[in-house]
Amino acid sequence: MQLSVAAGTDVGRIRAGNEDSLYADADAERGLFIVADGMGGHAAGEVASEMAVQIVARELAGVRDLSGQEPLAQMAAALREANKSIYERTIVEADKQGMGTTASCMVMANGRWIVGHIGDSRIYLLRDGVFRQVTKDHSYVQEQVDAGFLTPEQARYHPYSNVITRCVGANASVEADVLHGELQNGDIYILCSDGLTGMVEDPQLRKILDTRVTPGRMVDAMITEANRRGGLDNITAIVIQVMSVHGMPTGTTGEMTAATRG
Repeated sequence: MQLSVAAGTDVGRIRAGNEDSLYADADAERGLFIVADGMGGHAAGEVASEMAVQIVARELAGVRDLSGQEPLAQMAAALREANKSIYERTIVEADKQGMGTTASCMVMANGRWIVGHIGDSRIYLLRDGVFRQVTKDHSYVQEQVDAGFLTPEQARYHPYSNVITRCVGANASVEADVLHGELQNGDIYILCSDGLTGMVEDPQLRKILDTRVTPGRMVDAMITEANRRGGLDNITAIVIQVMSVHGMPTGTTGEMTAATRG
């Protein structure tokens, strides 16, 4: 498998600190990618997102074969472990009360992908000219859209658009959405925090992907555009381009770039 990957995070134009965390690691056999967007005062959000990323990455370190049902169970278990550890810390440390984080996690291996998702960070896929959101937001406005009370456009500008209904660490237990699918040559995936999607709408994200520049330049363009439109929150994005599902051309290595700005 050959992946071209880039990841970046930026504080944005308003926030004093960055409460987003990310993880991106890929080789010829497997890729593991995580975006977490923390919440909670006094840097507690940063603690929660870092804990989620570290715990999920550790728990999934040995997952390199995605066939069968076991990897799906392992993804769910990894997010439960992150939730347990963060929740227990909110109980014993007074300054961490109320902290939590989103988590959007993706493993790629042997022609397949598995996603574990909690919160309103997102994963997108561009395939054969079709751009779609793979995950569904765990948010108040998404529930209102599902019930038919709001249109997607109304939800975007609703005063409660940033209220999430599920996160990692806020309660003793939480249920993750676990999804799976097949990889195809040419797929482009985005994992991102709502600091990107709250500023840059889906058609503009699609336009950036359509430029077919390197993933590194795509990530830079997304962060730049989110800041140009206000940069109201921390901005994090991982872009994964599937160059080859089965095997890697001789003498070719996967691109892996990362950047932290602001």
